[in-house]
Amino acid sequence: MKPEEARVRAGELRRQIEYHDYCYYVLDDPVIEDAEYDQLYRSLVELESAFPELVTPDSPTQRVGGRPREGLPTVNHRSPMLSLANAFEESDLRDFDRRVRAALPGETVEYVVELKFDGVAVSLTYENGRFIRGATRGDGETGEDITPKLRTLRSVPLRLRRPAPGTLEVRGEVYMPKQDFARLNERREEAGQALFANPRNAAAGSLRQLDPAVTAARRLNLWIYSVGFTDEPAFSRHSEALAWLREAGFRVNPHIRVFSELHETLDYVNDWREPRFSLPYVIDGMVLKVDRLDQQERLGATLKSPRWAVAFKFPAEQAETAVEDIIIRVGRTGVLTPTAVFNPVRLAGTTVSRAALHNEDLIREKDIRIGDRVIIHKAGDIIPEVIRSLPEKRSGREKAFEMPGDCPDCGTRVLRPDGEVGVYCPNLACPARLRESLLHFVSRGAMDINGLGPAVIQQLLDRRLVADPADLYVLTPADLIGLERVGPKSAENLLSAIEKSKGNSLARLIVALGIRHVGERAAQLLAERFGSLDGIMAAGREELEAVPDIGPKIAESVVAFFARKQNHCVVDKLATAGVNTLEEKRTAPKTGPFTGKSFVLTGTLERFTRQEAGELIENLGGRVVSNVSRQTDYVVVGRNPGGKYEKAAKLGITILSEPEFTELLEGSKL
Repeated sequence: MKPEEARVRAGELRRQIEYHDYCYYVLDDPVIEDAEYDQLYRSLVELESAFPELVTPDSPTQRVGGRPREGLPTVNHRSPMLSLANAFEESDLRDFDRRVRAALPGETVEYVVELKFDGVAVSLTYENGRFIRGATRGDGETGEDITPKLRTLRSVPLRLRRPAPGTLEVRGEVYMPKQDFARLNERREEAGQALFANPRNAAAGSLRQLDPAVTAARRLNLWIYSVGFTDEPAFSRHSEALAWLREAGFRVNPHIRVFSELHETLDYVNDWREPRFSLPYVIDGMVLKVDRLDQQERLGATLKSPRWAVAFKFPAEQAETAVEDIIIRVGRTGVLTPTAVFNPVRLAGTTVSRAALHNEDLIREKDIRIGDRVIIHKAGDIIPEVIRSLPEKRSGREKAFEMPGDCPDCGTRVLRPDGEVGVYCPNLACPARLRESLLHFVSRGAMDINGLGPAVIQQLLDRRLVADPADLYVLTPADLIGLERVGPKSAENLLSAIEKSKGNSLARLIVALGIRHVGERAAQLLAERFGSLDGIMAAGREELEAVPDIGPKIAESVVAFFARKQNHCVVDKLATAGVNTLEEKRTAPKTGPFTGKSFVLTGTLERFTRQEAGELIENLGGRVVSNVSRQTDYVVVGRNPGGKYEKAAKLGITILSEPEFTELLEGSKL
């Protein structure tokens, strides 16, 4: 390649990588696979190696990671959180070993080999053994302060089990287990929300939630893999530090080994190529680190990576197969999910034969047709996914897929709400919906009826003993004793659990009804604001949107749900059966100087979080709404306000800067 061609190509690669870095680090929404990104990055590294004059200070190859997201508090790391250089072939590891030994002539070198977790790198700081701060890696020098979110992780010790005087900073990886990732995406798909691309993406999004309660509900976990800084260095080897961390109460992975021979090191790396798929969490490679800390110090680091460690990345697991058919599955909320059925193929440790295609728009975007040859992989090593079709292999007999206009199970005309990609069957009594709806209704997060599992539910449906969730409350001992594997004692326990569930909170009942887009948080907000199921059913769209954090999509879904006569009938039957429909802890709205006034908060505030500002407004009698309308009294504007500011200006609504808002608050408290 000529120098001018290399310069143009390098510029093109940098622009692509910077765009994908922005999607990945800032938006938490990657648009290409890791393997594709690695290839772009590797191409740029090779180009800059061949033409060193092309290396610039702002090249992606000279950075550690993504910049901290704007608007979040930042933390300066006591020592840089460097990223690791990547190796893709065994020869790369041999080259790494040669460089290490050349820099340490005549010395014995031992390597610690660890699993390379596919999660979010974090640092945890302890003062005198107590957890005080947690942060993301960010750009290596400065990260985002996520202390409240990390406190929700049970695997983060708040106080150490071993004495640790002074300051201690440890590094680790926050991750989402595979099964929890799969369940989270299932819930998001049912609610019509965007899916997370992989467990790492889900973990990153969870740590950046404004509400720590959302983070806590995501079931994240943590592995600690090194000491980043300590006032009193007490270790001579990395392996010693790991042993101490484990004794101090940190969660250190058990699959760590120390080797003195390179061939043993390489064997251990290769031994994990297949077994990695059986782990409950995702790893995408192995990490080699020089064990002796004095040798690490002498080897040093580049601006980006330590010279004493390297990350070996396993190749992405993909397979080619043929799409035999695209079928429709109807979920509990009525969402119609197209599913590709293909020739069985071995992938990431198991045999797979189908993959959800999610919606018609995605099928058209990827141009997937019945009969196509396609490339598939497992997102997060667990969820089969079609990456792309292979149009160059088409024979001409392939057929384009069209979403049915009627529900394939009950014949009801399907709906596609404005602005949504999914279509759904609105019939609550749809046979396909009913089984999933009942399983959701009795689940732990809803009415929590222990003993009503899939087998019992299916038998109740087969014998036509239930036609909706309310029918569960009129079951008799005779109905249950006749079921397979249900004796008198089991029937008694089931009826007792059903009876007990009548006393559940209103929020649990709202969750159990399975209203689209309404999860636990929204259900609790609705219960607290309206106080009864009757109050929620009677509320109009504007009243619902006036509830903090209840946006137009949720409000529209609630109104549409209760507008259907059959859903009203189910609610009436539940109330008649004695199921609680009241919020016991309802408190009267506060009154004060802001009574009757509505506020919209937009942009990033310096002095308050959105939640804190909302509570201050409500304590003075006001209410916080999600959207700007002519009925809005004030719009409070922070940094980067976006479209709500522009709409308020057009409508002539009073716009308050944060200092003006603070002044209004202080004046109202006098």
